[in-house]
Amino acid sequence: MFITRTRITSAVTAAVAATALLVAGCSDNDSGTNNSMPGMDHSTSSTPASSKAPAARGDFNDADVTFLTMMYPHHAQAVDMAKLVPSRTQNPELRALATKVEQAQAPEMQQITTLLQSFGKPAPSAGGHGGHDMPGMMGTDQMTALQAASGPDFDRQWLTMMIEHHTGAVAMAETELAGGTNAESKALAKAIIDGQRAEIDMMRGMLGQR
Repeated sequence: MFITRTRITSAVTAAVAATALLVAGCSDNDSGTNNSMPGMDHSTSSTPASSKAPAARGDFNDADVTFLTMMYPHHAQAVDMAKLVPSRTQNPELRALATKVEQAQAPEMQQITTLLQSFGKPAPSAGGHGGHDMPGMMGTDQMTALQAASGPDFDRQWLTMMIEHHTGAVAMAETELAGGTNAESKALAKAIIDGQRAEIDMMRGMLGQR
């Protein structure tokens, strides 16, 4: 009997202990759940706020948007023209100029994209260089003829077209300086005017050598 009672007592004690542990575990889980709920609720409620796009800035006008939207495909065509040079001429001066054009205008395209997005406007698109009515933009026939040329004939066509292209970009930038209000857009316009006027003078000199 003593052994039996001892076994029963031990069994009961073990069961009580196990129950106590189980209850404690449940209590901990419940407590953890309760404690975590505010955090979960907070996380859920904060997610939409953190995922919202920043409010569009207001320090710009329609002239700024027009300038940036038009200048992006304008630059894209100049970059494409520059990329034609290495495979079509051995003229080192022209090759160096084409590299300079690409290195200047490709980063400006990224700057334009960033600015338009900060205005809450769609990212610009080269759009197959649509809008050939923009100042200085080459038409499809002109680009086809340029792609088919090589050697001195290519050099002459490229320089003639790029002078026209740069002249159009300068005109667009001058319009921005006159009518825009955004400081960054106007600074870009000023950089385009200064850089491309210098390149126009250089290209006119190169044409005079032929």
